[in-house]
Amino acid sequence: MAKKVKTTPTQVEANVGEILSKSERFIEAYKNHIMIGVGAIVLAVVAVLGIRQYYLLPKEAEAQEAVFPCEDYLANREWDSALNGDSVSCIGFLGVIDEYGFTKTGKLAKAYAGICYYHLGQYDEALEYLKSYSVDDKIISPVVAGLIGDCYVNTDNVEKGVKYFRKAASKAGSQYISPVYLKKAGLAYESLSDFKNAVKVYNTIKEQYAGSVEAADIDRYIIRASAQIK
Repeated sequence: MAKKVKTTPTQVEANVGEILSKSERFIEAYKNHIMIGVGAIVLAVVAVLGIRQYYLLPKEAEAQEAVFPCEDYLANREWDSALNGDSVSCIGFLGVIDEYGFTKTGKLAKAYAGICYYHLGQYDEALEYLKSYSVDDKIISPVVAGLIGDCYVNTDNVEKGVKYFRKAASKAGSQYISPVYLKKAGLAYESLSDFKNAVKVYNTIKEQYAGSVEAADIDRYIIRASAQIK
């Protein structure tokens, strides 16, 4: 076994002094490189702040102004005008996406465009835009996931539809919204003759969302699906 060497305070001070001396020599030898590196970082930070202040924020304001008339058409269920514009004061959600797709408003316009395509019965286009909406929030995200589920159901891909209905319910985490999508999932399971999972989903509504509108008559659905289990 190696004998442990006892270090004296004088030796410790000498070691520290040597380390500091080496650090100073390193800095002295590479000071130009270090200054260039620090300068590059400072310039990068200044550039990012400048882009945000003088480009991104003004573009965000422009995008919000452009999307307002589109939202009016959306609220009035004028899907085509909301999507494509009116050649007068509205460039449509597609126009907002083309010009301001990198802004927060532009990203929201993708969700709106998907909604419009869905209501126009153009499900493939709806899926394209709904899936491109990548913002994770408690309001729009569940609606987008639910609409993706509806698109799949309408294109006879019910298995995928069920997954998105359940995803929408989970994302919402709401006593009002989650049971709506869970009931959609239950009905989708029934259409697939998967009555065991249908009953499970309906029971989730009954047990976890007892105060919801969907829970009011959920026993009827539980009884119906349970009767089909073999």
